[in-house]
Amino acid sequence: MMKNFNIVSLFLLIYLAGCAPVNDWNVTLVETDFVIPTIDLSQVSEIQHLVDKEEEQYLGHPTTALLDDGKTLLVTYPKGHGRGAIVYKKSFDAGASWTERLPTPTSWEKSLEVPTLYRFKTTSGTMRTFLFSGLYPIRLSISDDDGETWSQLQAIGPFGGIVAMASMVQLDNGSLVAFFHDDGRFLNAEGKAGTFTVFKTTSMDDGESWSMPEVVVRHEIMDLCEPGSVWSPNGKELALLLRENSRTAPSQIIFSSDQTATWSEPISLPAELTGDRHTAKYLDDGRLIVVFRDMAENSPTKGDWVAWIGEYSDLKEGKAGQYRIRIMDNSNSWDSTYPGVEVLPNGNVVTTTYGHWEEGQEPYIVSVQLDMEQIDRWFQKLN
Repeated sequence: MMKNFNIVSLFLLIYLAGCAPVNDWNVTLVETDFVIPTIDLSQVSEIQHLVDKEEEQYLGHPTTALLDDGKTLLVTYPKGHGRGAIVYKKSFDAGASWTERLPTPTSWEKSLEVPTLYRFKTTSGTMRTFLFSGLYPIRLSISDDDGETWSQLQAIGPFGGIVAMASMVQLDNGSLVAFFHDDGRFLNAEGKAGTFTVFKTTSMDDGESWSMPEVVVRHEIMDLCEPGSVWSPNGKELALLLRENSRTAPSQIIFSSDQTATWSEPISLPAELTGDRHTAKYLDDGRLIVVFRDMAENSPTKGDWVAWIGEYSDLKEGKAGQYRIRIMDNSNSWDSTYPGVEVLPNGNVVTTTYGHWEEGQEPYIVSVQLDMEQIDRWFQKLN
């Protein structure tokens, strides 16, 4: 009887822990002028996991890749604000703990810009992981063994760009399309500052070669950049969420219904989605999570690591969405949050990024696991 009682008690305690009162987790709402609520998780230290920190060293701009086992994560980030030697680590428990810094190819030590990671299936059915490093020229390192070994960084063509690649997709024919932007300084060897332009480059051979850049969108007034991609639920339409770098307009969005051949004119996103470096993934229930740096005017979470929860139809119709999350509070007014975002087999979201998480300290890398069912319960209680 005592054994049965203990087992029952244990399950009861687990259940009660999952239904813990909101105040036990320091979860609150942020007072904002947004149409939808903002849940503040910045004080919930239980979900925050240190990836890397180094005294008097700026660590920033990470991206991640999730392997097929659903728990192994790869992360790369530069020692510096974009430019700097690339640091490489792994997590074998979905971001709860991380390895020491791992060996990297010598060419990674001379990266000029933000490294970005992507993972896609090749035409032969194997998985290939890509690491890009931008400015001139854009260079690429490839791994065909889930990040165990990497090729040296090699130029993908006689062109360059900023935040290369901000996003990357696979088309119906298996070809890869990668998106980046440039303001004229790095597009070629003789570049000079000009108009912000979003470009695409295409590979028909699993990333072995890439086409010359094609213009996706440019605007005579707005500085559009850092395109974050997301397919519609039926896979027939691709959306690009765009940072607006002149800070004179909200973030923008464009759509393609012909496999990236043509694009709609940019339209404004709601203030709730105005920010930088949008990274979008689908949750198990079909909703979207978009993680980004909040840059909405007069937002009390401006500069912070935030997430937006909503539907793809909200993007199409310009609606505010369901709710926002302040993941962590950045003590700097803007410098944070180039996020990796991965959805685990259990439906939780692991997002990883940098920020000024301690006043007066250099930025460092943190990973947070979001239990979306629990956050939905908090939303219902607080709203």
